[in-house]
Amino acid sequence: AGWKREASRGWQGFEGAELLHPEYCTSPRSAITHFLRSSRRKFSGTMKGSERVKESAVARVVVVGGGYGGVTVAKGLDPLAEVILVEQKDQFVHHAAALRAAVDEAWQHSIFMPYSNLLSNGRVIHGTVSQVEGTRVHIFGQDPIDADYVVLATGSTYPFPAKYSASRSDVAKARLKQLHSYLHGARSVLLVGAGTVGIEFAGELRNAFPDLEITLVEKQSELLPTQGFADELRDQVREQLKELNIRLIEGSELAYLPPFNVGELGRFVVETKDGHRIEADMWFQCYGARPNTGYVAGTELQSAVRPDGALKVEPTLQVVGQTNIYAIGDVTDVRESKRADAARAQARIVISNISSQLSGKEPQATYNPSDEWVILPLGPEHGVSQLLDSQGNSRILGPDQTAEIKGADLMVSVIRSQLNLP
Repeated sequence: AGWKREASRGWQGFEGAELLHPEYCTSPRSAITHFLRSSRRKFSGTMKGSERVKESAVARVVVVGGGYGGVTVAKGLDPLAEVILVEQKDQFVHHAAALRAAVDEAWQHSIFMPYSNLLSNGRVIHGTVSQVEGTRVHIFGQDPIDADYVVLATGSTYPFPAKYSASRSDVAKARLKQLHSYLHGARSVLLVGAGTVGIEFAGELRNAFPDLEITLVEKQSELLPTQGFADELRDQVREQLKELNIRLIEGSELAYLPPFNVGELGRFVVETKDGHRIEADMWFQCYGARPNTGYVAGTELQSAVRPDGALKVEPTLQVVGQTNIYAIGDVTDVRESKRADAARAQARIVISNISSQLSGKEPQATYNPSDEWVILPLGPEHGVSQLLDSQGNSRILGPDQTAEIKGADLMVSVIRSQLNLP
Protein backbone atom coordinates (compact mmCIF):
# COMPACT_ATOMS: atom_id res chain seq x y z
CA ALA A 1 0.00 0.00 0.00
CA GLY A 2 2.89 2.35 0.79
CA TRP A 3 4.46 2.18 -2.67
CA LYS A 4 1.07 2.81 -4.25
CA ARG A 5 0.56 6.03 -2.26
CA GLU A 6 4.06 7.24 -3.05
CA ALA A 7 3.67 6.39 -6.74
CA SER A 8 0.39 8.25 -6.99
CA ARG A 9 1.91 11.37 -5.35
CA GLY A 10 5.30 11.17 -7.02
CA TRP A 11 4.06 11.01 -10.61
CA GLN A 12 1.34 13.65 -10.32
CA GLY A 13 1.55 16.21 -13.10
CA PHE A 14 2.73 13.72 -15.72
CA GLU A 15 0.42 12.45 -18.46
CA GLY A 16 -0.36 8.84 -17.76
CA ALA A 17 -0.13 9.28 -13.99
CA GLU A 18 -3.72 8.16 -13.67
CA LEU A 19 -2.55 4.67 -14.60
CA LEU A 20 -0.53 4.53 -11.39
CA HIS A 21 -3.64 4.68 -9.28
CA PRO A 22 -3.84 1.67 -6.92
CA GLU A 23 -7.01 0.58 -8.69
CA TYR A 24 -4.99 -0.22 -11.82
CA CYS A 25 -1.67 -1.43 -10.44
CA THR A 26 -0.99 -4.40 -8.23
CA SER A 27 2.82 -4.21 -7.94
CA PRO A 28 5.71 -1.79 -8.49
CA ARG A 29 6.54 -3.59 -11.73
CA SER A 30 2.98 -3.23 -13.08
CA ALA A 31 2.97 0.46 -12.10
CA ILE A 32 6.17 1.13 -14.05
CA THR A 33 4.94 -0.98 -16.97
CA HIS A 34 1.67 0.94 -17.17
CA PHE A 35 3.43 4.31 -16.97
CA LEU A 36 5.99 3.45 -19.65
CA ARG A 37 3.31 2.16 -21.96
CA SER A 38 1.15 5.22 -21.40
CA SER A 39 4.00 7.70 -21.90
CA ARG A 40 5.08 5.91 -25.06
CA ARG A 41 1.56 6.13 -26.41
CA LYS A 42 1.02 9.75 -25.41
CA PHE A 43 4.40 11.27 -26.37
CA SER A 44 5.59 9.17 -29.29
CA GLY A 45 2.63 9.54 -31.63
CA THR A 46 1.89 7.02 -34.34
CA MET A 47 4.69 4.55 -35.04
CA LYS A 48 6.23 4.98 -38.45
CA GLY A 49 8.95 3.09 -40.29
CA SER A 50 10.28 -0.25 -39.26
CA GLU A 51 8.67 -1.89 -36.23
CA ARG A 52 12.07 -3.38 -35.46
CA VAL A 53 13.01 -0.37 -33.32
CA LYS A 54 11.54 -0.76 -29.86
CA GLU A 55 10.65 2.43 -28.05
CA SER A 56 10.84 1.40 -24.40
CA ALA A 57 12.06 -1.22 -21.97
CA VAL A 58 8.62 -2.86 -21.86
CA ALA A 59 8.81 -6.38 -23.27
CA ARG A 60 7.09 -6.94 -26.60
CA VAL A 61 5.05 -10.08 -27.20
CA VAL A 62 3.89 -10.87 -30.72
CA VAL A 63 1.05 -13.37 -30.94
CA VAL A 64 0.71 -14.84 -34.42
CA GLY A 65 -2.87 -15.96 -34.94
CA GLY A 66 -6.08 -14.66 -33.42
CA GLY A 67 -8.09 -17.81 -32.87
CA TYR A 68 -9.24 -19.22 -29.54
CA GLY A 69 -5.76 -19.66 -28.10
CA GLY A 70 -4.26 -16.52 -29.63
CA VAL A 71 -6.87 -14.12 -28.24
CA THR A 72 -6.55 -15.76 -24.81
CA VAL A 73 -2.77 -15.21 -24.71
CA ALA A 74 -3.01 -11.67 -26.08
CA LYS A 75 -5.68 -10.63 -23.60
CA GLY A 76 -3.91 -12.31 -20.67
CA LEU A 77 -0.56 -10.62 -21.32
CA ASP A 78 -2.01 -7.24 -22.31
CA PRO A 79 -1.59 -5.75 -18.78
CA LEU A 80 2.02 -6.96 -18.52
CA ALA A 81 3.70 -6.33 -21.87
CA GLU A 82 3.41 -4.58 -25.21
CA VAL A 83 1.19 -7.07 -27.03
CA ILE A 84 0.82 -7.16 -30.81
CA LEU A 85 -1.67 -9.66 -32.18
CA VAL A 86 -1.16 -10.44 -35.88
CA GLU A 87 -4.20 -12.00 -37.55
CA GLN A 88 -4.88 -12.59 -41.23
CA LYS A 89 -8.68 -12.35 -40.95
CA ASP A 90 -10.39 -9.00 -40.47
CA GLN A 91 -12.75 -10.49 -37.86
CA PHE A 92 -12.65 -13.29 -35.32
CA VAL A 93 -14.41 -16.40 -36.67
CA HIS A 94 -16.20 -18.55 -34.13
CA HIS A 95 -15.59 -21.85 -35.92
CA ALA A 96 -17.39 -23.86 -33.24
CA ALA A 97 -20.63 -22.43 -34.64
CA ALA A 98 -19.63 -22.53 -38.32
CA LEU A 99 -21.70 -25.61 -39.12
CA ARG A 100 -24.84 -23.96 -37.72
CA ALA A 101 -24.10 -20.90 -39.86
CA ALA A 102 -23.68 -23.16 -42.90
CA VAL A 103 -27.34 -24.21 -42.75
CA ASP A 104 -29.06 -21.30 -40.98
CA GLU A 105 -28.91 -17.83 -42.53
CA ALA A 106 -29.79 -16.23 -39.18
CA TRP A 107 -26.39 -17.35 -37.87
CA GLN A 108 -24.41 -15.94 -40.77
CA HIS A 109 -23.44 -12.79 -38.89
CA SER A 110 -23.22 -14.31 -35.39
CA ILE A 111 -19.97 -16.16 -36.00
CA PHE A 112 -18.01 -13.10 -37.15
CA MET A 113 -16.89 -10.77 -34.35
CA PRO A 114 -14.57 -7.74 -34.33
CA TYR A 115 -11.25 -7.65 -32.50
CA SER A 116 -11.69 -3.96 -31.71
CA ASN A 117 -12.37 -4.37 -27.97
CA LEU A 118 -9.98 -7.24 -27.23
CA LEU A 119 -6.92 -5.31 -26.06
CA SER A 120 -6.86 -2.29 -23.76
CA ASN A 121 -3.18 -1.48 -24.26
CA GLY A 122 -1.88 -3.57 -27.15
CA ARG A 123 -3.03 -3.59 -30.76
CA VAL A 124 -4.17 -5.91 -33.51
CA ILE A 125 -2.49 -5.92 -36.92
CA HIS A 126 -4.38 -7.51 -39.80
CA GLY A 127 -1.97 -9.13 -42.22
CA THR A 128 -0.52 -12.39 -43.46
CA VAL A 129 2.65 -13.62 -41.79
CA SER A 130 5.14 -14.73 -44.44
CA GLN A 131 7.89 -15.94 -42.11
CA VAL A 132 8.81 -16.19 -38.46
CA GLU A 133 12.58 -15.98 -38.22
CA GLY A 134 13.56 -16.37 -34.59
CA THR A 135 11.65 -13.63 -32.77
CA ARG A 136 11.33 -11.50 -35.91
CA VAL A 137 7.89 -11.70 -37.54
CA HIS A 138 7.62 -10.84 -41.24
CA ILE A 139 4.24 -9.71 -42.60
CA PHE A 140 3.42 -9.38 -46.30
CA GLY A 141 3.45 -5.71 -47.33
CA GLN A 142 4.49 -4.43 -43.91
CA ASP A 143 7.69 -3.85 -41.99
CA PRO A 144 8.95 -6.77 -39.90
CA ILE A 145 8.34 -6.77 -36.18
CA ASP A 146 11.01 -7.65 -33.65
CA ALA A 147 9.74 -9.14 -30.41
CA ASP A 148 11.04 -10.37 -27.09
CA TYR A 149 8.58 -13.27 -27.13
CA VAL A 150 6.60 -14.89 -29.95
CA VAL A 151 3.55 -17.10 -29.53
CA LEU A 152 2.53 -19.18 -32.56
CA ALA A 153 -1.22 -19.76 -32.55
CA THR A 154 -2.09 -20.05 -36.23
CA GLY A 155 -4.38 -23.06 -35.95
CA SER A 156 -5.07 -25.46 -38.78
CA THR A 157 -6.74 -25.59 -42.16
CA TYR A 158 -9.93 -27.61 -42.61
CA PRO A 159 -12.34 -28.00 -45.52
CA PHE A 160 -15.25 -25.58 -45.88
CA PRO A 161 -17.70 -25.01 -44.21
CA ALA A 162 -16.15 -26.12 -40.90
CA LYS A 163 -13.50 -23.43 -41.45
CA TYR A 164 -13.14 -20.46 -43.77
CA SER A 165 -9.91 -19.59 -45.56
CA ALA A 166 -10.97 -16.12 -46.72
CA SER A 167 -9.28 -13.26 -44.86
CA ARG A 168 -12.21 -10.89 -45.47
CA SER A 169 -15.44 -11.56 -43.63
CA ASP A 170 -17.55 -10.17 -46.50
CA VAL A 171 -16.05 -12.79 -48.83
CA ALA A 172 -16.74 -15.56 -46.32
CA LYS A 173 -20.32 -14.35 -45.87
CA ALA A 174 -20.84 -14.29 -49.66
CA ARG A 175 -19.70 -17.91 -49.87
CA LEU A 176 -22.06 -18.83 -47.04
CA LYS A 177 -24.93 -17.14 -48.87
CA GLN A 178 -24.12 -19.16 -51.99
CA LEU A 179 -23.99 -22.36 -49.92
CA HIS A 180 -27.43 -21.64 -48.47
CA SER A 181 -28.79 -21.27 -51.99
CA TYR A 182 -27.26 -24.58 -53.09
CA LEU A 183 -28.58 -26.43 -50.05
CA HIS A 184 -32.11 -25.20 -50.68
CA GLY A 185 -31.83 -26.70 -54.18
CA ALA A 186 -30.46 -30.06 -53.04
CA ARG A 187 -32.44 -33.22 -52.41
CA SER A 188 -29.56 -35.27 -50.97
CA VAL A 189 -26.16 -34.69 -49.39
CA LEU A 190 -23.11 -36.93 -48.86
CA LEU A 191 -20.82 -36.32 -45.87
CA VAL A 192 -17.45 -38.07 -46.06
CA GLY A 193 -16.00 -38.62 -42.60
CA ALA A 194 -17.93 -39.55 -39.43
CA GLY A 195 -15.77 -37.80 -36.87
CA THR A 196 -17.07 -34.96 -34.73
CA VAL A 197 -17.40 -32.57 -37.70
CA GLY A 198 -19.30 -34.97 -39.93
CA ILE A 199 -21.68 -36.02 -37.16
CA GLU A 200 -22.38 -32.47 -36.01
CA PHE A 201 -22.90 -31.29 -39.59
CA ALA A 202 -25.35 -34.14 -40.22
CA GLY A 203 -27.42 -33.02 -37.23
CA GLU A 204 -27.40 -29.39 -38.35
CA LEU A 205 -28.48 -30.36 -41.87
CA ARG A 206 -31.33 -32.49 -40.54
CA ASN A 207 -32.62 -29.73 -38.29
CA ALA A 208 -32.58 -27.16 -41.10
CA PHE A 209 -33.77 -29.45 -43.91
CA PRO A 210 -36.17 -32.11 -42.56
CA ASP A 211 -36.73 -33.73 -45.98
CA LEU A 212 -33.09 -33.84 -47.09
CA GLU A 213 -31.54 -37.27 -47.71
CA ILE A 214 -28.29 -37.42 -45.74
CA THR A 215 -25.61 -40.11 -46.02
CA LEU A 216 -22.62 -40.23 -43.66
CA VAL A 217 -19.66 -42.43 -44.69
CA GLU A 218 -16.71 -43.40 -42.48
CA LYS A 219 -13.84 -45.50 -43.86
CA GLN A 220 -12.72 -46.64 -40.39
CA SER A 221 -14.49 -49.54 -38.73
CA GLU A 222 -16.57 -47.25 -36.52
CA LEU A 223 -17.60 -43.63 -36.25
CA LEU A 224 -15.67 -41.26 -33.98
CA PRO A 225 -12.45 -43.20 -34.67
CA THR A 226 -10.32 -41.05 -32.36
CA GLN A 227 -8.98 -43.06 -29.43
CA GLY A 228 -10.39 -42.19 -26.04
CA PHE A 229 -14.07 -42.01 -26.92
CA ALA A 230 -16.30 -44.45 -25.05
CA ASP A 231 -18.32 -47.14 -26.82
CA GLU A 232 -21.40 -45.81 -25.00
CA LEU A 233 -20.86 -42.45 -26.70
CA ARG A 234 -20.67 -44.10 -30.13
CA ASP A 235 -23.78 -46.17 -29.43
CA GLN A 236 -25.80 -43.11 -28.47
CA VAL A 237 -24.64 -41.27 -31.59
CA ARG A 238 -25.72 -44.21 -33.76
CA GLU A 239 -29.14 -44.29 -32.08
CA GLN A 240 -29.70 -40.58 -32.61
CA LEU A 241 -28.53 -40.71 -36.24
CA LYS A 242 -31.04 -43.50 -36.84
CA GLU A 243 -33.77 -41.50 -35.08
CA LEU A 244 -32.94 -38.53 -37.32
CA ASN A 245 -33.16 -40.74 -40.44
CA ILE A 246 -29.51 -40.21 -41.36
CA ARG A 247 -27.93 -43.09 -43.29
CA LEU A 248 -24.65 -44.21 -41.71
CA ILE A 249 -22.09 -46.39 -43.51
CA GLU A 250 -19.14 -47.45 -41.33
CA GLY A 251 -15.99 -49.30 -42.37
CA SER A 252 -16.43 -48.38 -46.02
CA GLU A 253 -14.17 -46.09 -48.10
CA LEU A 254 -15.21 -44.28 -51.25
CA ALA A 255 -13.75 -45.86 -54.37
CA TYR A 256 -13.46 -42.39 -55.93
CA LEU A 257 -14.44 -38.83 -55.07
CA PRO A 258 -17.46 -37.06 -56.59
CA PRO A 259 -16.82 -35.07 -59.80
CA PHE A 260 -17.84 -31.75 -58.20
CA ASN A 261 -16.06 -29.48 -55.76
CA VAL A 262 -16.99 -29.56 -52.07
CA GLY A 263 -20.17 -27.58 -51.43
CA GLU A 264 -21.20 -27.28 -55.09
CA LEU A 265 -24.61 -28.30 -56.41
CA GLY A 266 -24.56 -31.11 -58.98
CA ARG A 267 -26.07 -34.60 -59.19
CA PHE A 268 -23.59 -37.48 -59.00
CA VAL A 269 -23.23 -41.18 -58.18
CA VAL A 270 -20.32 -42.70 -56.26
CA GLU A 271 -19.57 -46.13 -54.87
CA THR A 272 -17.63 -47.39 -51.90
CA LYS A 273 -14.92 -49.99 -52.28
CA ASP A 274 -17.22 -52.66 -50.84
CA GLY A 275 -20.09 -51.88 -53.19
CA HIS A 276 -22.36 -49.31 -51.53
CA ARG A 277 -23.93 -47.05 -54.16
CA ILE A 278 -24.62 -43.44 -53.15
CA GLU A 279 -26.50 -40.79 -55.14
CA ALA A 280 -26.36 -37.18 -53.98
CA ASP A 281 -26.61 -33.56 -55.13
CA MET A 282 -23.83 -32.16 -52.92
CA TRP A 283 -20.94 -33.51 -50.89
CA PHE A 284 -18.72 -32.27 -48.08
CA GLN A 285 -15.31 -33.43 -46.88
CA CYS A 286 -15.41 -33.78 -43.10
CA TYR A 287 -11.78 -34.71 -42.47
CA GLY A 288 -8.33 -33.37 -43.31
CA ALA A 289 -7.08 -30.88 -40.69
CA ARG A 290 -3.48 -29.72 -41.19
CA PRO A 291 -1.45 -27.34 -38.98
CA ASN A 292 -0.73 -23.87 -40.40
CA THR A 293 3.06 -23.77 -40.03
CA GLY A 294 4.28 -22.95 -43.54
CA TYR A 295 5.73 -19.64 -42.34
CA VAL A 296 8.61 -21.43 -40.55
CA ALA A 297 9.90 -23.07 -43.75
CA GLY A 298 13.54 -22.20 -44.36
CA THR A 299 14.12 -20.91 -40.82
CA GLU A 300 15.71 -22.39 -37.72
CA LEU A 301 12.24 -23.38 -36.54
CA GLN A 302 11.85 -25.81 -39.43
CA SER A 303 13.82 -28.42 -37.49
CA ALA A 304 10.95 -28.49 -34.97
CA VAL A 305 8.32 -29.34 -37.60
CA ARG A 306 7.02 -32.90 -37.73
CA PRO A 307 6.11 -34.59 -41.05
CA ASP A 308 2.43 -33.76 -40.49
CA GLY A 309 3.28 -30.06 -40.11
CA ALA A 310 2.89 -29.86 -36.33
CA LEU A 311 5.49 -28.10 -34.18
CA LYS A 312 7.31 -30.06 -31.49
CA VAL A 313 6.85 -28.40 -28.12
CA GLU A 314 8.18 -28.94 -24.62
CA PRO A 315 5.76 -29.51 -21.70
CA THR A 316 6.14 -25.76 -21.05
CA LEU A 317 4.81 -25.25 -24.63
CA GLN A 318 8.08 -23.65 -25.71
CA VAL A 319 8.97 -24.76 -29.23
CA VAL A 320 11.71 -27.38 -28.99
CA GLY A 321 15.12 -25.70 -28.95
CA GLN A 322 13.68 -22.22 -28.25
CA THR A 323 13.51 -20.13 -25.10
CA ASN A 324 11.24 -17.25 -26.09
CA ILE A 325 9.08 -18.87 -28.77
CA TYR A 326 5.92 -20.72 -27.77
CA ALA A 327 3.23 -22.60 -29.71
CA ILE A 328 -0.33 -23.47 -28.73
CA GLY A 329 -3.42 -25.07 -30.18
CA ASP A 330 -3.69 -26.93 -33.47
CA VAL A 331 -0.10 -26.15 -34.54
CA THR A 332 1.42 -28.21 -31.71
CA ASP A 333 2.24 -31.91 -31.53
CA VAL A 334 0.44 -32.25 -28.18
CA ARG A 335 -1.24 -35.64 -28.29
CA GLU A 336 -4.91 -34.80 -27.82
CA SER A 337 -7.81 -33.84 -30.07
CA LYS A 338 -7.60 -30.24 -31.26
CA ARG A 339 -10.35 -28.37 -29.43
CA ALA A 340 -10.99 -24.73 -28.61
CA ASP A 341 -10.93 -25.44 -24.87
CA ALA A 342 -7.55 -27.18 -25.21
CA ALA A 343 -6.12 -24.15 -27.04
CA ARG A 344 -7.38 -21.86 -24.28
CA ALA A 345 -5.94 -24.14 -21.57
CA GLN A 346 -2.56 -24.14 -23.32
CA ALA A 347 -2.79 -20.35 -23.63
CA ARG A 348 -3.06 -20.06 -19.86
CA ILE A 349 0.16 -22.08 -19.47
CA VAL A 350 1.95 -19.72 -21.86
CA ILE A 351 0.62 -16.66 -20.03
CA SER A 352 2.02 -18.07 -16.78
CA ASN A 353 5.41 -18.92 -18.29
CA ILE A 354 5.94 -15.61 -20.10
CA SER A 355 4.86 -13.79 -16.94
CA SER A 356 7.54 -15.70 -15.07
CA GLN A 357 10.15 -14.79 -17.66
CA LEU A 358 9.13 -11.12 -17.49
CA SER A 359 9.88 -11.18 -13.78
CA GLY A 360 13.27 -12.83 -14.30
CA LYS A 361 12.23 -16.38 -13.43
CA GLU A 362 12.35 -19.62 -15.38
CA PRO A 363 9.11 -20.91 -16.93
CA GLN A 364 7.69 -23.57 -14.62
CA ALA A 365 4.10 -24.22 -15.73
CA THR A 366 3.61 -27.36 -17.82
CA TYR A 367 0.68 -28.58 -19.88
CA ASN A 368 -0.78 -32.03 -19.29
CA PRO A 369 -3.23 -33.19 -21.96
CA SER A 370 -6.61 -34.20 -20.58
CA ASP A 371 -8.49 -37.38 -21.33
CA GLU A 372 -10.73 -37.13 -24.37
CA TRP A 373 -14.06 -35.39 -23.92
CA VAL A 374 -16.50 -33.86 -26.35
CA ILE A 375 -19.75 -31.89 -26.47
CA LEU A 376 -21.37 -33.06 -29.70
CA PRO A 377 -24.66 -31.40 -30.65
CA LEU A 378 -26.73 -32.81 -33.51
CA GLY A 379 -28.71 -29.66 -34.08
CA PRO A 380 -30.13 -27.52 -31.27
CA GLU A 381 -32.23 -30.31 -29.69
CA HIS A 382 -30.15 -33.49 -30.12
CA GLY A 383 -26.65 -34.57 -29.26
CA VAL A 384 -24.47 -36.48 -26.85
CA SER A 385 -21.47 -35.56 -24.71
CA GLN A 386 -18.57 -37.31 -23.03
CA LEU A 387 -17.39 -35.26 -20.06
CA LEU A 388 -15.03 -35.86 -17.14
CA ASP A 389 -16.22 -35.76 -13.54
CA SER A 390 -14.20 -34.45 -10.60
CA GLN A 391 -12.45 -37.84 -10.28
CA GLY A 392 -11.46 -37.84 -13.96
CA ASN A 393 -13.98 -40.51 -14.93
CA SER A 394 -15.93 -40.23 -18.19
CA ARG A 395 -19.65 -39.51 -18.05
CA ILE A 396 -22.02 -39.70 -21.00
CA LEU A 397 -24.75 -37.06 -21.25
CA GLY A 398 -27.76 -37.26 -23.51
CA PRO A 399 -29.51 -34.77 -25.80
CA ASP A 400 -31.20 -32.61 -23.15
CA GLN A 401 -28.01 -31.92 -21.21
CA THR A 402 -25.94 -31.52 -24.38
CA ALA A 403 -28.40 -28.97 -25.74
CA GLU A 404 -28.30 -27.11 -22.43
CA ILE A 405 -24.49 -26.95 -22.49
CA LYS A 406 -23.87 -26.09 -26.12
CA GLY A 407 -26.76 -26.82 -28.43
CA ALA A 408 -28.68 -23.56 -28.06
CA ASP A 409 -26.14 -20.77 -28.65
CA LEU A 410 -22.96 -22.81 -29.38
CA MET A 411 -20.94 -20.74 -26.90
CA VAL A 412 -21.40 -17.49 -28.84
CA SER A 413 -22.07 -15.53 -25.63
CA VAL A 414 -18.90 -16.95 -24.05
CA ILE A 415 -16.73 -15.88 -26.98
CA ARG A 416 -18.30 -12.43 -27.17
CA SER A 417 -17.50 -11.96 -23.50
CA GLN A 418 -13.87 -12.99 -24.07
CA LEU A 419 -13.61 -10.43 -26.90
CA ASN A 420 -15.11 -7.77 -24.60
CA LEU A 421 -18.16 -7.40 -26.81
CA PRO A 422 -21.71 -6.72 -25.60
